[in-house]
Amino acid sequence: MVKATNLGFPRIGAHRELKRTTEGYWAGDLTEEELRETARALRKAHWTTQHDAGLDHIPANDFSFYDQVLDTVAMVGAVPPRFGWKGDEVDLETYFNMARGVQEKTVDATGGEGAGAAAMEMTKWFDTNYHYIVPEFYEGQNFALASTKAIDAYREAKALGIETRPVLLGPVSFLLLGKAQDDVAPLDLLDDLLPVYTEVLDRLEEKGAQAVQIDEPCLVLDLDDRARQAYVHAFDSLAAGRGLEVVLATYFGRLGDNLATALSLPVDAVHLDLVRAPEQLGDALDAVPDDTALSLGVIDGRNVWRADLDAAADTVQQAVGTLGADRVMVGSSCSLVHVPVDLNTEEGLDEEVKPWLAFATQKLDEIVALKQIANGDEPAAERMLEASREVQASRRQSDRIHDPAVQERLDDVTPAMQSRDHPHAERRPVQQQRLGLPPLPTTTIGSFPQTDEVRRQRAAFKRGDITQEAYESFLEETIAETIATQEAIGLDVLVHGEPERSDMVEYFGQQLSG
Repeated sequence: MVKATNLGFPRIGAHRELKRTTEGYWAGDLTEEELRETARALRKAHWTTQHDAGLDHIPANDFSFYDQVLDTVAMVGAVPPRFGWKGDEVDLETYFNMARGVQEKTVDATGGEGAGAAAMEMTKWFDTNYHYIVPEFYEGQNFALASTKAIDAYREAKALGIETRPVLLGPVSFLLLGKAQDDVAPLDLLDDLLPVYTEVLDRLEEKGAQAVQIDEPCLVLDLDDRARQAYVHAFDSLAAGRGLEVVLATYFGRLGDNLATALSLPVDAVHLDLVRAPEQLGDALDAVPDDTALSLGVIDGRNVWRADLDAAADTVQQAVGTLGADRVMVGSSCSLVHVPVDLNTEEGLDEEVKPWLAFATQKLDEIVALKQIANGDEPAAERMLEASREVQASRRQSDRIHDPAVQERLDDVTPAMQSRDHPHAERRPVQQQRLGLPPLPTTTIGSFPQTDEVRRQRAAFKRGDITQEAYESFLEETIAETIATQEAIGLDVLVHGEPERSDMVEYFGQQLSG
């Protein structure tokens, strides 16, 4: 039978409970126990939601107070020395200090005093709008199990009567996502890191875990032979001969040149992102070993639109036709952490648009419907199928998306409009004469900092406390000051600073009809 799975669930809560509680803890208004109690309640609610939806594989350890990479830093004890960690269990204060920095004096492991500690670097999680804390590596670094969060989460769900599949960020991606000091290359540390992962997997097996999900998103990047060999070495060490079912999860792109490596690893299943890279399924079906299953990421974990279930079911059927149902799982393309929790909590959405949407809870229903279809139980999925078909038809016809005036303008585009009247060799000297720029002109990226006064005036305008005329007058004054600042500095190409724009997504959204 085809199984339904999910790579991760949003941790913030349907009403942003985790955000409010965490900020309350940081402000000193809530205790650590109050924060942890909120976390326990959210985990229970999320596991129960997924269990009741009918998932066969439910993730655990996908919950985080900050991000999954920082969780892994804590798990393996890779705490930078400047945080004064004593080398035992990574406590919550140390965990947050790594993410947020320390203002007051600290005492490091050698007894020396320091004037606070800078937060670890933060950068984008691949091409998403999420960020992660960048691990720091140095020569001679020691790794040791310093957080049992993955094991504790599995036991916590087990006590609720819910079997889960613990999620770990894989060791190779963990190293590749970090930055090294001195002359050490992160992959040089792999053999020192693997014993910690081995201990975690051993403990999960001891506690009765049946499966584990090891995320290796770096497999969708351009890798050299050394990195590919690191994957072979790591999984030979961790996965071969285990009683645990090991699911290797990849996402955010196509495996490409790394497909052969991924499929050669001693794992029970490989997850493919078939939303971002649907074309890789054919290659994977041709090359997958006889003892390996494929997990098909056909429900988009990165947007809020309802899926075309007929198209997704066709993809699943393609895999079932080649591999058989027992070697196919169906799930989200990546963790659902990138979408809101539950559409049913939204009461103010437009009645035409709302049916088009699917948040994390609704995406679970889509996954289970695809499982039912693949297993020959279409009547159970009929309601979801009909809703999907209605949505696709509605969106195809809606004037929210299809504007006749825009279409008319597009129809009037001629080939002549797509080429310039003069070649670049003629335009360049005219531009140089007109603009008078030096060979290497200076400018800025465009926007200036949004000051407290800009925010106050914008909020007052939105509340209706000041008129549009007064608000626009304020913006013009701010722009003039911005221009004067750049002129005084001596920049060549000036920008207006964009004081009217609160956020690029919100601003551009406001300019679009529908």
